[in-house]
Amino acid sequence: MKHQDATPSRGPGQDRTGHGRSEPPPPPDAERTERELADALHALAGGVLPDPDAYRTARGEWLRRERRRRLVLAVLVAVVFALATLIGLWVLNQAPSEPGVIFSGDGAAAADGPSLPRPPG
Repeated sequence: MKHQDATPSRGPGQDRTGHGRSEPPPPPDAERTERELADALHALAGGVLPDPDAYRTARGEWLRRERRRRLVLAVLVAVVFALATLIGLWVLNQAPSEPGVIFSGDGAAAADGPSLPRPPG
């Protein structure tokens, strides 16, 4: 809430002391000047005609921008995909070629030992 909204209204004709306030009188020909200005602006606005190809031109520009945006997006996706593929291939190429040791025990394989008894059935 603004400060001016929180203060009570004193009315249009009062000042801070609560006394009546008189507004300065308007210039002698204010109404005639306003009317002539309004007439001139209406005449000027009435003389403005839209370009007959304005919609077609605006639509063409919009379609060009849309095509360009889609093309840039497609190129960006292709570059990211190619970069990710190259990085993945490079990482796979850095792996050692000889097999690594997964289990270092000398024990027998689990399939060679005794198995659990089967349930009757």
